[in-house]
Amino acid sequence: MADQRRPLQPGEPVPAFELPIVNLEGMISHTGLRGRPFLIGFFRGLHCPFCRRQVEQLAAVQPMLNAAGVETLAVINTPLERARVYYQYRPTPVILLSDPGCHTHGAFGVPYGEFLPDESDEKPEWPYRANMAQFDAARINPTGELQDALHPMEANDVLNAKDGFELDEADKAMFANHPTQLVGHFLVDAGGRVSWSQIEALDGPNSLCNFPSTTEIILAAGDLAR
Repeated sequence: MADQRRPLQPGEPVPAFELPIVNLEGMISHTGLRGRPFLIGFFRGLHCPFCRRQVEQLAAVQPMLNAAGVETLAVINTPLERARVYYQYRPTPVILLSDPGCHTHGAFGVPYGEFLPDESDEKPEWPYRANMAQFDAARINPTGELQDALHPMEANDVLNAKDGFELDEADKAMFANHPTQLVGHFLVDAGGRVSWSQIEALDGPNSLCNFPSTTEIILAAGDLAR
């Protein structure tokens, strides 16, 4: 199993990146953002109903961040044209960036899970190296929409059906290639250094798909402004 970079910590510089914008023309890079504080969220693709909802949650926080002088960006693990079709009908004020390879997720150190073989005697280290039993025991209902907490994969199916969302071939490919990608958020100061970060489910799979609270984000942004 390949070693992963740990999530960037406060004080560390952000890595070089350049990604196409979904809901505008052009590209955004780390150098183009220098001099402006920003919040950047890294999500799974459109195949994940929780991530679709989290982009909406981020959009709800965006006006408060904008008032604090903080730009808001979301990186989604969906090809550019597929993302443009979807967000043409569900516009958002958040600047959306496309990264179908999750390269930027990895550069910031947002983890992806790997499952140990059943016969492995290696000690599990969630979320990097987990055993399947640990994941199979997970039950989630982070948005309160489900009648009962469900296994994450079952919850995905229920919410996609509720939304009338059908995965196309691009969505299926993203899910097949990045099934265990986690979600992360980073506040970056005007000098290009991380000031705050939050990574999904570091305490275990039962907290998968939890979004940081608005209060947590705004307090962190306030610290950035001081």
